[in-house]
Amino acid sequence: MATLCRVHSILIILAVSITSNARTLEPTNHPVDEIAGNSLRVTTSAGVGVLPVYVSKDVSKVQPEVTRAIVIFHGVKRNAVGYFRSANEAADFAGKSGKGTLVIAPQFLIEEDAAAFNLNSTILRWHHSAWEGGGDASGPAPISSFDAIDAILAELADRSRFPGLQQVVLAGHSAGGQVVQRYAVMGRGEAALVKLGIHVRYVVANPSSYVYFSQDRPVTTSTFARYEGSCKTFNRWKYGTEDPPPYIGQRSFAEMEDDYIRRDIIYLLGTSDTDPRHPELDISCEGEAQGPHRFARGMAYFSYLKARHPDNFAQRLWEVPHVGHDEREMFHSKCGMQALFDIPGCASAKGR
Repeated sequence: MATLCRVHSILIILAVSITSNARTLEPTNHPVDEIAGNSLRVTTSAGVGVLPVYVSKDVSKVQPEVTRAIVIFHGVKRNAVGYFRSANEAADFAGKSGKGTLVIAPQFLIEEDAAAFNLNSTILRWHHSAWEGGGDASGPAPISSFDAIDAILAELADRSRFPGLQQVVLAGHSAGGQVVQRYAVMGRGEAALVKLGIHVRYVVANPSSYVYFSQDRPVTTSTFARYEGSCKTFNRWKYGTEDPPPYIGQRSFAEMEDDYIRRDIIYLLGTSDTDPRHPELDISCEGEAQGPHRFARGMAYFSYLKARHPDNFAQRLWEVPHVGHDEREMFHSKCGMQALFDIPGCASAKGR
């Protein structure tokens, strides 16, 4: 079983006892089928917690061959094992599954998971979807999901174990895409990697919503105006800049937007992810203010960013043809392979 060891964050073997739970829950709150077998100790000024993770190599040992790390983020059902397998399959298809690629899949559990599996009180858990926007855990300490990502990236910045690491890709689909996009706005973990010359990329696939930096919202997918609708909370975090999580610290959104625009971000949108009644689509008034469905919301958000930053805008949006809301088809597509592994083949990447 793989282990990670650092003074401030240690990947340890996690033993859990499984108990039956016959409660009837909403689909996204139903307990997960399994808990990741390894875990990352996350230490902050607010306290200490343990985050379950899947890892593809024994990273307690030096991994000199690893040049690329894929950190893959699950969707709202928290099925990290499925995303872990999918990312490893993508590496196989890309011919990158040997010693050169490390796959890490964190698992953000909720209170229902902790109860169903009778988890140790040290295991991090969140109230419903708070983890999607960097919210604090409900236990064992108020630790942000972004603190946990910082800890993962700090592990990867350990040159004593990853002397050949060249690139880290944070990739998420659906709710995982929301995590990646919000972390790209607010996250602090990239700095240590960049200082070592390690390139960091963010791959945001089919999220339900995005963080807007102003009170503008789409009128069409290419025009915007100050929002004047009936949704009073349209600009609250995780949709806008009001009431951000404590993780933000003293930074301003203007500073974070400047950093965000400079980051290597690829938005992957399935052209068939157009169902306004999809069971996992965010249909809150805040989400609806961004467009009728995921494809329209993604197209609009990219246009919004380009309009705000007309000079030297280097982020990319790639359309994945004929694919709906399916993370496997998204990441196994030619555009997914190019985003994750830099293998040319994405038709919509040409000229962008």
